[in-house]
Amino acid sequence: MVANLRRNASSTAKRCRNAFFTCLADAAGARQKASFVTPETDPAAPESAGAAPAHGVAGWPFGTPEPTPALPDRLPDGRPWGPVEVLIVAGDDRAATLASVERQDHPNVRARCLHDASEIPEAVSASAADHLLVLSGGDMLAPGALAALALEAALTGAAAVAGLRILYGSEVLALDAPSLAAPFPGDGILFTRIALAPHAHRPPAEWWSALGTPGAARMRIGRPVLLHGMREAPAPLASIRVASLTGTGYRGGAGIAHRRLTEALTLSGHRVTHLRLADESPPAAAEWTERFPKAEATLRQGPFDWVLSGNLHETTRSLGVLGRIGRHTRTAAVLHDLFPLTGRCAHPKGCERVLAGCDAACPTPDEFPQLAPSRIAAAHAEKRAVLADPRGPLLLANSAWTERTARRLAPPAARIAPVTLTAPAHVFRPMDRMALRARLGLPASDVLVMFSAVIADAPDKGFSDLAAALRAVARPGVGFVAIGRLDDPGRLGLPNLHAPGLISDEATLAAWYGACDLHVTASRHETLGQTPIEAGLCGTPTLAYRLTGLTTSVIDGVSGILVEPEPGRLASALADLVRDHGRRERLGALARIALENRFSHGAAALSLHDVLVAQGLLNDAPPRFLPGLLARYPMAAAPAAPRRGLVAAPSRPLVARLRRAKQAVFGRRMPLWARRALFLTARLRAALRSRPS
Repeated sequence: MVANLRRNASSTAKRCRNAFFTCLADAAGARQKASFVTPETDPAAPESAGAAPAHGVAGWPFGTPEPTPALPDRLPDGRPWGPVEVLIVAGDDRAATLASVERQDHPNVRARCLHDASEIPEAVSASAADHLLVLSGGDMLAPGALAALALEAALTGAAAVAGLRILYGSEVLALDAPSLAAPFPGDGILFTRIALAPHAHRPPAEWWSALGTPGAARMRIGRPVLLHGMREAPAPLASIRVASLTGTGYRGGAGIAHRRLTEALTLSGHRVTHLRLADESPPAAAEWTERFPKAEATLRQGPFDWVLSGNLHETTRSLGVLGRIGRHTRTAAVLHDLFPLTGRCAHPKGCERVLAGCDAACPTPDEFPQLAPSRIAAAHAEKRAVLADPRGPLLLANSAWTERTARRLAPPAARIAPVTLTAPAHVFRPMDRMALRARLGLPASDVLVMFSAVIADAPDKGFSDLAAALRAVARPGVGFVAIGRLDDPGRLGLPNLHAPGLISDEATLAAWYGACDLHVTASRHETLGQTPIEAGLCGTPTLAYRLTGLTTSVIDGVSGILVEPEPGRLASALADLVRDHGRRERLGALARIALENRFSHGAAALSLHDVLVAQGLLNDAPPRFLPGLLARYPMAAAPAAPRRGLVAAPSRPLVARLRRAKQAVFGRRMPLWARRALFLTARLRAALRSRPS
């Protein structure tokens, strides 16, 4: 990875020579004009010390942009990158436009300059390229835009692929993207030549809408692809008031995912208020708590337009609170797990009782989230009634598997829609692997295999399968990294194991991902799986089972490898990847592009916009976002600060020993008598705190 980063950063001139550029207009004049451009007159000029360029993208297109891994010479299926022709319509400043095209890392691009838009139909007809893209003179492609658009086109077969536009004047004013219903300027959108040909006579602003017909798929990626200068500020953003309702807040995997969704809402211009049910009732009381008078009064009085809930089962085993809120406010529940669909569990794990109705025969009533067997049937019936109510919560599914499962388990009248989760692409990004290893004290030459979870040795994460696969490749020159709570590292039986434990800040976590060669998970129960996305954004591919939501978070053959959940398959595939350095590098480079396209803050913001339009809370105009969205990409001249406090502080040694003792006796179960004792203790503590001093 380090060699690729350095080679990619230093080989711009070579790539430009390899790309074939032609200009029917006076390209020489445009080049000559470039020599007269000064930082005072050119918003794309390299920024001076302490000053960001007007468009907000560092070192673009004439300076030194953020280094990226070298683009593989072929697409994931082995085909060469197809030819792309960029049609540049004459404008005020074609020099910056040409430079932004020349500096793309796509290996097969041709630029063609036109005098005016009237020449576009003839140029489309004469082109032999697979894909076409139009730019107005003065507009610029963003760094890596063509590779990002072309990869998504190759993976989906879409007739048109669009991304975000950065709108700027003297500074960044907003970002926007096409809607799936309204017309949108055609600049910066990648079209297949075949799909575009029948519409080439139309103005480019009509092309996107013209392809919005059955059989002509349009895709949007969640990263900037175009820098568009504006003389006037865009209209103010449409904004609603949102309440984010969680059980215990934003720590742990589901909490992190929910918090990142609220960030995407805020960056869309919406006003978000954060509410925790645990501020009113402790988690120890969850099994016996169904009403939250203070939180419900706050939500009723708001006023709020929308309530986005998630991970409530840490403070209640009921959906009643959402049913009551839904009587006056639209609500949605993110399926971070499947708890809203079952009698009590977070994942049925193949249990078919959920289809007929969960009841006292539940095989795991003492596992979290626990519920007395005698109460399970009523709890399941109440949930189904809430979901079937027309005022009940919209269920938001974070993967294709989760959406299919929700439609199978939910009552027929339940409303279900997809939503895209996100990871901060400006933090989780490829970096110099050798420098990271030196910083973290890791061996420079070992193949490092990483696994990660908040509870790294949890049975739900397939710990026994994982340990067997890792032991099968253990030998000199192969090291292992365990991120997360690991009470007894010796259980793995691995030499050369590095176990930093729980990591509570994003920047440090990204450094560990980027220092490793491969990420592996043996989990069988994920509604999505965030760790493969975080790893892939850092250029580290993932090996996983072809199961559940992992079939969305790991793009097979692109961001990692999926194997069937059969004995020995994980170990065999892991051994192959440990041996194949070139394959790991190709997967890592493609992972970064594909996952930024699909799981960035921009992708989540687009997804949430579609949800709000469908719920009648926004109109279907092209979505627009605050300038701060740009700071969530590594190309930004001023990236956002990484987040801290992702997980709770590591347990004290005594607590860890007690936890191991409890697991030795009860496993993952918590008997009812123990739960009642914790509940009474929590009630006593609350009473003592409320007494006047």
